[in-house]
Amino acid sequence: MSDTHRVTFVPVDIEIEVDEDETILDAAFRQGIHLMHGCREGRCSACKSMVLDGDVQMDDYSTFACNDAEAEEGYVLLCRTWAYDDCEIELLNFDEDELLGGAPIQEVHTRVTAIEPKTADIVSLRLETIEPAEFEFKAGQFCDIHIPGNDGLTRSFSLATTPGDPKHLEFLIKKYPGGVFAEQLENSLEAGADLHLTGPYGSFTIKDGRVLPIVLIGGGAGMAPVLSLLRHASEIGLERPMRFYYGARTPADLFYLDEIAALGAGLTDFEFIACLSESMDAAPEGVRVESGNVTDVVDRNEPDLGRTEVYLCGPPPMVDAALALTDQKSVPKDQVFFDKFTSPAFD
Repeated sequence: MSDTHRVTFVPVDIEIEVDEDETILDAAFRQGIHLMHGCREGRCSACKSMVLDGDVQMDDYSTFACNDAEAEEGYVLLCRTWAYDDCEIELLNFDEDELLGGAPIQEVHTRVTAIEPKTADIVSLRLETIEPAEFEFKAGQFCDIHIPGNDGLTRSFSLATTPGDPKHLEFLIKKYPGGVFAEQLENSLEAGADLHLTGPYGSFTIKDGRVLPIVLIGGGAGMAPVLSLLRHASEIGLERPMRFYYGARTPADLFYLDEIAALGAGLTDFEFIACLSESMDAAPEGVRVESGNVTDVVDRNEPDLGRTEVYLCGPPPMVDAALALTDQKSVPKDQVFFDKFTSPAFD
């Protein structure tokens, strides 16, 4: 049995117990403490914190998320950090409302109800919850799907649905050539099959009590959490201005256009802009389409980006470019929310 240590977080004055065989972030989840996090793979810096006292070890992380100089100063990524002593850690990013008020991490047994292609490489995976009967989560969060027949192997995918119907879930999944889960989605997984999930994770959620305009930037399967936010905004009658920039290569890579238009029509101030990087031929009617990478289109259309809240989800290069743009536009860090998943050929 591994040793257990006490970790105290400041300035929030929260204390948890951490076993030596679990990361500090996982220990917090286990005890109902929802620290800021993103990829949970040491690549995005959302959980970056400062060790003030105690012995810790950080393994397998990207120097993009925490460079060598920062690590020497005592910065760590909590998703890749193990405690070997009682510790005091300063949280650099936290949401006081979510720390103790987030949805609990759950193990969820679901059944596949449909697998429907949306583009040449993106499918809609629809599930019905079996146990628990209703899954508690917030719009914009993501889950780990346990890959059937691969013990312990999981992949993270964002929910496209909302808590308004917690029994029926949808994920939008990009199929990568040679991917374990992609092969199952293509050839073996079918309606009626069982799938297990763990979640919810992530802070890609609309915050209560805020009034700034919202800029949504998505690409590829990053449509999922943005669609979840749009569906949620429609359900609650959100009155904040929203603009949604979606990056794709060609018109054939666009999808859910009719639903986006219908959702937008019910909002106070909404606009959707399709950003096509390769071809504008046969662009859909009734949709505003601009040429270029999504970040370039945002750059030329959002001179006051620093006075908005920005939500980003898509392929890592797109998210990296969008984060660079938010830095360039001086968007405060607490107004930027993002999910960035790695895309190995095992998804």
